[in-house]
Amino acid sequence: MERVTLRIPKQQIEEVEQMVETGEFPNRSEAIRSAVREMLNEQSESRDDKRNRNRSWAKV
Repeated sequence: MERVTLRIPKQQIEEVEQMVETGEFPNRSEAIRSAVREMLNEQSESRDDKRNRNRSWAKV
């Protein structure tokens, strides 16, 4: 795993800390990794949707 340094607004870090404190995530790193995975999945789905719309003939 590679280390990355980020600058994140204080309010967002506080919200991430809240999720860690409530047990939603084991630590900040895992919470941020989860957010990145979700973003990448959404981007991939969006690209797939665009490809499928461009190929409407393939749905027949």
